[in-house]
Amino acid sequence: MSITRRIFLSGSALALSAGSVALSAPAASQLDVSRKQTVPNSISTLLKRNLTDVFGENDPVRRRAAIEEIFTEDAVFYDPNKNVYRGRAEIDRIAGTLREMHRDFTYQPLAEPEEVGNGGRIRWVEGRPGEAPEIAGTDFIIARDGRIAAVYLFFDKLK
Repeated sequence: MSITRRIFLSGSALALSAGSVALSAPAASQLDVSRKQTVPNSISTLLKRNLTDVFGENDPVRRRAAIEEIFTEDAVFYDPNKNVYRGRAEIDRIAGTLREMHRDFTYQPLAEPEEVGNGGRIRWVEGRPGEAPEIAGTDFIIARDGRIAAVYLFFDKLK
């Protein structure tokens, strides 16, 4: 007599039968998704996402989700005014404050990001779509385990 039990994990069935274990299709695909999410981000991807998904994002829920994904828990953001923001909550707060000041501005990278070792930089401009840029800058990051550990922001002169 075979005893089969079904245990539901995250909406997927796990069947235990006579010493064998089999995942149903949804559970197997969910495992693949989990594996994909643990693959470290490239430094170029981190730089681009920091611009668009964090400092360029108006929706606070989406911004916070991006911060959770791409920043280490102990990340630090250094601004040109010598302010230091430590941790995801502080980075979220300053990114939200900056977005409130320029909700209609968008970031445009001036070139592809550059990578060296565990760091990288991206040069960008920001302004209203269809108008001349109002702000130019360069973000430098240090990455650790596929996430941003530190961001250094420098403002550049508009040419």
